[in-house]
Amino acid sequence: MPDVLDQSSIDALLAAADSTPAVVESREVRIVSRHRKDLTNVEVRPYDFKRPERVSKDQMRALQTLHEAFGRNFGAALSGFLRTIVEVRVATCEQMTYGEFISGLPNPTSFNLVKPAGLEGQICLEVSPLIIYPIIDRLLGGTNQDLFIPQRPMTLIETRLIGKMVDRSLQAMSEAWAGIKAISFSVAATESNPQLVQIVPPNEVVVVVGFELKMSNRAGTMNLCIPYNVIEPVMQDLTSQSWFSTSKGVQPRVVRKTIEHALSQAAVHVHGVLAETTITLGDLHAMQPGDVLTTDKPTNLPMVFAVEGEKKFFAHLGQFKGKRALRITRPIGREDRC
Repeated sequence: MPDVLDQSSIDALLAAADSTPAVVESREVRIVSRHRKDLTNVEVRPYDFKRPERVSKDQMRALQTLHEAFGRNFGAALSGFLRTIVEVRVATCEQMTYGEFISGLPNPTSFNLVKPAGLEGQICLEVSPLIIYPIIDRLLGGTNQDLFIPQRPMTLIETRLIGKMVDRSLQAMSEAWAGIKAISFSVAATESNPQLVQIVPPNEVVVVVGFELKMSNRAGTMNLCIPYNVIEPVMQDLTSQSWFSTSKGVQPRVVRKTIEHALSQAAVHVHGVLAETTITLGDLHAMQPGDVLTTDKPTNLPMVFAVEGEKKFFAHLGQFKGKRALRITRPIGREDRC
């Protein structure tokens, strides 16, 4: 029969086990390299193969800078569209898998599939219902006070209204990407349930840029999901050096062309000044129809042609096709007194 341990022997064995230090087997870490000889100070960091980082930090910073410009342009366009101040700023810029991005989205939501012309594949633009319905309420003349956010898919009318906002966001996105590549974006499809849309495999790496939209007392989020295989052809242009060189070389020409086109379509007010004189306030108060105002300017001298109140040209008064007209003779110089 084996010996049976009493309680005192058991307590003695437990006490001895607690007092004995645990022996940890040390395994030598071997680092193999083809080129480096000194491997003593090499930093070893864990790498998760389920979440590979295919976009470098410089490229992520360039993407964030690019979409910060997009946020400013989109905020200005949306403020003019809604007749109220709308602030759009970049909240996050990170890379993850497409499955993780989809799992973090609400249902229902405004999930728009965007087709970039000149690139293969599609990108996603998701707008939270927390800001969608305040925008719709604003477009329909509401005040956003005691606004109820329904948990249902958007109706056709609501989809059409929010589509106007999405179109302005795509136009601002095209302007932001013009420094890298001329790309026009268009909406290919719209869905309320993001789980039903799969543009890439769930384990595919995507870049997600999160925006925060603020409108008076309402706030919401907007997420832009860009699969890596879509922007892979232009990734070499997103390095810091090419980013700044492109901004210096191309962006000013694009901005100048845009400004020139906008100014050429702007309307200005013009008027002709026959003569100028001064009278007293009493004479002005006593003035009646038929009174004659005399000036010291001869009738054969040209009159002044003013643009938005600024005197720009000399002109002669005449008639063209039965209407009063002005024929410009020359611009007003610094030495002219008029």
